[in-house]
Amino acid sequence: MKDRFGISPEDVMHKIARDVMDDYDESLELEMEDGLLGAPFAASLSENEYKYFRELLRLQGELVKLQDWVQHTGQKVVVLFEGRDAAGKGGVIKRITQRLNPRVVRVAALPAPNDRERTQWYFQRYVAHLPAAGEVVLFDRSWYNRAGVEKVMGFCTNEQYEEFFRSVPEFEKMLVRSGIRLVKYWFSISDEEQHLRFLGRIHDPLKQWKLSPMDLQSRVRWEEYTKAKEVMLERTHTPEAPWWLVHADDKKTARLNCIAHFLSQIPYSDVDHENVVLPDRVRHPDYSRQPVPASMYVPEIY
Repeated sequence: MKDRFGISPEDVMHKIARDVMDDYDESLELEMEDGLLGAPFAASLSENEYKYFRELLRLQGELVKLQDWVQHTGQKVVVLFEGRDAAGKGGVIKRITQRLNPRVVRVAALPAPNDRERTQWYFQRYVAHLPAAGEVVLFDRSWYNRAGVEKVMGFCTNEQYEEFFRSVPEFEKMLVRSGIRLVKYWFSISDEEQHLRFLGRIHDPLKQWKLSPMDLQSRVRWEEYTKAKEVMLERTHTPEAPWWLVHADDKKTARLNCIAHFLSQIPYSDVDHENVVLPDRVRHPDYSRQPVPASMYVPEIY
């Protein structure tokens, strides 16, 4: 029996299978190098899969160059990832950070504020995560929680909501004036696609942890979230900090499009380095390695 979107149980199972393959692809992405795509492995891929892997590797190579440039020049970069629940923000963030140094490119995913943080200046806890010179910070949700979930779920007053809109343009101008490069993304998915992704999570034991009561409310309050998004974009799309919308119904193309666009927003260039020469290992004849008790080793059960 199909639901009101015309989605049948078979569609849900197909969605779960696709998500499992997507997780498998993630493992492949971590293992792959450029040379691997020319091997028999490439022959086992569909044309679209081959193009995806090839382009993702190319873009990740550019991200490594960008990271190098950020470190070398002392740049400070902040990227905000916003969007509906299950829109694929986490998947893009994973692909950006896969091959990068977590000490240079880090993710800030803040939990709900505690009692003390609720009494602070609203932006205070986010400021603590801003980058120093030579760093990139990716916010997996950001101060725009106030314009979205807090407004829709009644977690803030109307006065706090309006004060946010008065403050955020000035706050972001201050960030930009301080030398921070600020990029803001909104991931947009259709009603039908979110519905299908949530069904996939409900029926997939490995994905159920991704569902929270707040996620379920986002289905009930779809139109309220839509109105909140429209107000947010209208009131916070500024010349200093514009919004960029990502069509995210197709996860893989959304990842490639977002990463390619992010690269286009940063004027990075190749950094020249001296050739690295591996030194010889120094050996001392009076040193002998001490034995380690067998009880200290992890059992080799595989």
